[in-house]
Amino acid sequence: MERILIQNIKGFKIGHAEHLDGITGCTTILCPEGAIAGVDVRGGAPGTRETDLLSSENLVDTIHAMFMSGGSAYGLDVGSGIMKFLEEQQIGFDVQVARVPIVPGAVLFDLAVGSPTIRPNQKLGYTAAQNAYHLADEREGSIGAGTGATVGKCLGMDYSMKGGIGTFAVKVGELQIGAVVAVNSFGDIYDPETGEIIAGVYDQKKQSYLNTESIMFEAPPDQQETNRFSGNTSIATVLTNAKLTKADANKMSSMAHDGFARTMRPAHSMVDGDTIFTMSTNEIDADLNVVGHLASYVVQQAVVRAIKEADSLGGIISYKDLNKVK
Repeated sequence: MERILIQNIKGFKIGHAEHLDGITGCTTILCPEGAIAGVDVRGGAPGTRETDLLSSENLVDTIHAMFMSGGSAYGLDVGSGIMKFLEEQQIGFDVQVARVPIVPGAVLFDLAVGSPTIRPNQKLGYTAAQNAYHLADEREGSIGAGTGATVGKCLGMDYSMKGGIGTFAVKVGELQIGAVVAVNSFGDIYDPETGEIIAGVYDQKKQSYLNTESIMFEAPPDQQETNRFSGNTSIATVLTNAKLTKADANKMSSMAHDGFARTMRPAHSMVDGDTIFTMSTNEIDADLNVVGHLASYVVQQAVVRAIKEADSLGGIISYKDLNKVK
């Protein structure tokens, strides 16, 4: 297994756009030739677009882009901007009278970080699509959908740390697979290789992690408060060239959630909308068991990179600042 850049996976184009005044943004992944796609929504508070279309029994099995966005439900508006850009490039599903770009997506809640009135919109989605189409964007961290992302919000934003966008990809023979993740979890983030917390509920006065699980387990049931409205949801997209049916892509999205479970505690809570998409250019024969396991691996590695590459923003401290990483 060889590590590669996510940009090396042929057929996909990744782009980001941000509103730094609002500390929010969006990320899009284009596949101009079309990608077989699937999705698995595990969190209890999702905000999504076109996910029903990806059910195995439904007609369309090819999408042309997907997006991850901040802004809560307002951020779903970026999908219209991406559609507009793709239509201008004559990319979409041919319905004879027009070409209709198929653009699923999901949103995360970041309204409490910057200005809640500045949100990703159609214009920002268009810009992200432009950037994806024309630029080779290799940035990670506090960009795109990860601009306002935070983690560890059990005790509110004052104890939270910075999340962000992370990517990770590998190559096994001709098989390529990678993940783009926007990490914005309610829970703490663990490095699965060391078992240590790398971001989460953090007491800056005591300079120590407080551990979300301990807080949840130790409080009497009638006094438990998980700050439900502080804003959460992590979103990932797995990119691959493996040959998949739509049913395979849905199953692979399900298997990829193991990457969230290994790195986020808790994951898939009622206050997260955790969602993972799969997109495939459908070229290389591969065992679904192998590809699904690799999907969970690249997701977990991308989660760790999202934390380690994020910069402090909006008064939210980052892993870099805590560990003095340049």
